[in-house]
Amino acid sequence: MSRLTTLLFDVDGTLADTEEIHRQSFNKAFQQAGLDWEWSQDLYGELLVVTGGKERIKHYLATHRPGFEPPRNLDEYVAGLHAAKTDIYTRAMAAGELPLRPGVLRLLKEARETGLRLGIATTTTPANVTALLQHNVSPDAIGWFEVIAAGNVVPAKKPAPDIYHYAMEAMGVDADECLALEDSENGLRAALEAGLATLVTVNHYTHDHDFAGAAMVVDSLGEPDAPMEVLAGMACDKHCVDVACLRELHAAARGGAQ
Repeated sequence: MSRLTTLLFDVDGTLADTEEIHRQSFNKAFQQAGLDWEWSQDLYGELLVVTGGKERIKHYLATHRPGFEPPRNLDEYVAGLHAAKTDIYTRAMAAGELPLRPGVLRLLKEARETGLRLGIATTTTPANVTALLQHNVSPDAIGWFEVIAAGNVVPAKKPAPDIYHYAMEAMGVDADECLALEDSENGLRAALEAGLATLVTVNHYTHDHDFAGAAMVVDSLGEPDAPMEVLAGMACDKHCVDVACLRELHAAARGGAQ
């Protein structure tokens, strides 16, 4: 039975409740471009079924603005909108507008102290990851992770498992020694397809997703003074998710003790 050696983290919605800042950044980019598009929280929740910002804009055009004619090549136009959105988002991160979710920094520090290896597997752009980590974790937080698998480094985004395969190959690890941390159904599907035991921590946009197959589903990673709530899967007899809890979770998912 393989022991747990590696944690692979999603970013948006998992490390921080970034989706609301993403939504606002999209809307500001649309305004700057002279567009009357406004993504409400309900609409954005629907659009999140599509992973990747450029892909999300194209899906919106196809489903909500079928008659829209871009002033130039569609791919170039969407890429320009997305680049403007990314700039707005990274500036918001630099201004410290969004703290990490409860328990994230505590768990990252404990994982490093106990020798667990860390990697990131996300569909968001590398610039978004860098901004979040440097301004909300530590100026040197990029170095905490052996691989930052992000953006378009693989052809197919979640729920395809490609980004997880890429991260594991880059780190030289097998699926049975890893645990994924996700927040959405698409992320869970990607992790499971890659053969990974998965912990899901839900948020405002994902609390009603289908998380069948997750080893455990919680409302947050928790803090000693702000306990987590286990919503499904294995129960952890603690107030918050720590490394010992993750080892138990991994062992249970793999069908044996470590």
